[in-house]
Amino acid sequence: MNKINWQKTGHVSEPGRYMLTFGWLTVTADDLAVWERYPDASFTLVEILTEPDVTDEYRLGTFELSPNVLHDRS
Repeated sequence: MNKINWQKTGHVSEPGRYMLTFGWLTVTADDLAVWERYPDASFTLVEILTEPDVTDEYRLGTFELSPNVLHDRS
C-alpha cells in the first residue's frame, strides 16, 4: 500500500498516532485540514525508518485530488 484516503483511516478526527492494518500512522492537524476540505484526497504514505523488528511507522506525504475535484474548482 502506498496511498491512503480518509475513509481507509476510519475518518480519524484528531491529530495523533493510529494503529492501522499496515502499521502505525501519524496524522497531523495539517493532514486533517486537507481531508476536511477535500474528503476524497489521497495521501502518499511515507515510511519512517525504525529499528529492526519494530512495527512499521508511517506519516502522510504529498496528496492528490481526484480529477473531478480539480474540474469542479476551475
